This record gives sequence, structure tokens and C-alpha cells, in this order.
Amino acid sequence: MIRIGVNALYLIPGGVGGTEIYLRNLLRALADIDSENQYVVFTNRETGADLVPDRPNFVRAPQAVSASFRPARILWEQFVLPFAARNHRLNVLFNPGFTAPLLCGCPMVTVFHDLQHKRHPEYFRWFDLPFWNFLVWASARRSRGAIAVSVATHDDFKRYYGRSSEVIHHGVEREFIEIGYRRHPQDYLLCVSTTHPHKNLKRLLRVHAQMKNAPKLILTGVRGFAAQEIESLAGDSVEITGWIPREDLYRLYRGALGFIYPSTFEGFGMPVLEAMAAGVPVACSDIPPLREIARSTVHFFDPANDREIRDALLLLVSGKISTEAAQRRAAQFTWEKTARATLDYLSKSSS
Repeated sequence: MIRIGVNALYLIPGGVGGTEIYLRNLLRALADIDSENQYVVFTNRETGADLVPDRPNFVRAPQAVSASFRPARILWEQFVLPFAARNHRLNVLFNPGFTAPLLCGCPMVTVFHDLQHKRHPEYFRWFDLPFWNFLVWASARRSRGAIAVSVATHDDFKRYYGRSSEVIHHGVEREFIEIGYRRHPQDYLLCVSTTHPHKNLKRLLRVHAQMKNAPKLILTGVRGFAAQEIESLAGDSVEITGWIPREDLYRLYRGALGFIYPSTFEGFGMPVLEAMAAGVPVACSDIPPLREIARSTVHFFDPANDREIRDALLLLVSGKISTEAAQRRAAQFTWEKTARATLDYLSKSSS
């Protein structure tokens, strides 16, 4: 038996996008497969008790810090969390959100979801970038083990930090697989995406607005740095919902005529996998992580080409994109598989 700490101090419910979905599903899957090892989940003031599985071997350790005030969260992670880890006699500390305490009395494993701050620093606010550069670099150096969520991220990690990482893909929730058997398509297209600049939503809305009789487009996801600009560009046939509960998201996937994802950069691309699993016709950017997920089962387009985005929208409306191969491909990504690979890696790193 080992004692595993989980550093969930970064998690702001409804505020961090895919990394929240990753951690919630991973913890549930770990609880399903592992009743032997002990887990201590360090949470912040914003995160409720529902994050931690209701199992005897899972313990919540609330910390008196708010993640929404990032400087306080960073300081707590660096100077208080190590003492909490020592008090709980951890064998390994798992950091699922990019950063780790630099001085910790036990081995650490850190998850790197992408290295966008190195690949595209122009997408970061000037006052955020120095912290990203230092803390992620230091976490990469100080962690005994590193997990990359895709081969593309693994390659970036090797390029910028000179060390290897374990590739462990995300899974997809069973609810999306079930949606694929009981879909009721309606007259709208769906895009699930944070409104950050690299998501390329400005271009998507411009192309959509130029189309005659354009289908309704629903955008859903965390309000990011470009939210105000994106919302100002939305016409009458565009609905922007912001972050919504999972049940509402399942409903949108169930009724979507098609799914479009024009992002210019990803570490993994979880929404594409969700749409594939749900049996929704998918058109997405031809970038390495999405190719890694979907292979040849979806329609790819150049995210910098307006004509290709327009053609992709028209193709989705036409109903000519097959979904069977994409569903079979998505079924290979399970949270149980992710949890087993993560637990095995944590066990190896703890010794």
C-alpha cells in the first residue's frame, strides 16, 4: 500500500476547463479500480466535497486558500502544501495541474496538459507569462515523474525541458458513449471550447456570419481571455452559454447536428473525443493532437483557411460525415485505462 497525495489546489469549479473534467473523472476511475492504496486530496476553498470519491481510502484535506486569487494559491502550494504532505506521510504527491511545490519531502509526479506557454507565448497575458515559464520549468525539473496527455505534448516536453514523460491519454465519459445510441439531432451545430485566443473562435464566427442561411451555432465553455470580443461578434444565429453543468452538455451533444472545433493549438482536445464518442459528425482542425486522437475518422480542415472552415460547416449541415469509425475509435479511450496507467506510474515513481 502507498499513500498518494493529490494536489487539487488549482481547481476552480467551472473556471479551468478541461483540467477540471480530467481530475474529476480520473479520481472517480481510481476509486473504481483501487480500494487498497490511500488517497489524500488537497482541496481549496472553492472546491466542494463532491470532488473526492466517497470511499474509505479517499480522504479530503481542505486547505485554507482560494485558487481564484492565484498569487495566494501559488504561495500556499510552495510553502504550506509541503508541510501538509509531510504530515500525511505521503509516498508520492500527484500534481494534476501543471505545477508542483519545488521543495517537497516525497517524490512527485506532475501532469503537463500542454506547453502552450512555450509554443505560443503570444496567447498569454504579459503578467502571467513569467509565472508560467518559471513554475512549469521548475515543476518539470523537481518532479520525479512527468505525465504528458498526448504524444504531441510529450514531444514538446522533450524539446523544451530535455526530459522524457509518460504518455497517458485522457478518457471519455461513458455518458457520451450512451448518447451515441440515443441521439435526437436538431438544427444546430455545436462548438465546445474555452474562449481563449488560440481556440480560433473569432475566425469561426466571421466565417459563420458570412454564410447565407447559416445554421444556428452554439458555443459553450469557460469564458476565457477573448470572451468579450467573441461575444461582441456573435450574431443572431449564435448562442454563447458559458460553462454549463455536465447534464446540460450531454443534452447539447445529444441534439447537435454536427460538431466543429477550429482550435489552432491543443494539448489533447477532449471535446473532439467527446463528440466522436457521442456519434456527432465532427469537423476539426488538422493539428497533431487532434490527428492523434481521431486519426482518419473525422473531417479535418486548415484552421487558418476561411474557405475550408466554411466548407466544413456546409459538410456538417449536409449530413455526409460518417460517425461509425469515430465512435469505434473513441471507445478505445476510457477513464479506467487512464486510471490504471496513472496508478501504475505513480506506484513506480513512489519507490
